[in-house]
Amino acid sequence: MGDNVRRLRQLAELSQEELAGAADLRQALISEIERGEANPRLESLTKIADALKVRLADLFGPNQ
Repeated sequence: MGDNVRRLRQLAELSQEELAGAADLRQALISEIERGEANPRLESLTKIADALKVRLADLFGPNQ
C-alpha cells in the first residue's frame, strides 16, 4: 500500500507535507505509511484518498 500512496502522491505532484496538510494528518504518518511502517486507521486512509482525489481502493493497488 505504501508504494501506491507514494505513486499517487507523486502523480498529484504533492510533497508529503502538502498531502498531510490536505488530509489533515501528520507528515510523519504519511512518511511511515509510504515506508510500510504504519498501520493506519481507515479514517486516515479515507482522508488520504480524498486528498488525492482517488478511490480508497486505489491506495491498495493500481488503477484498474
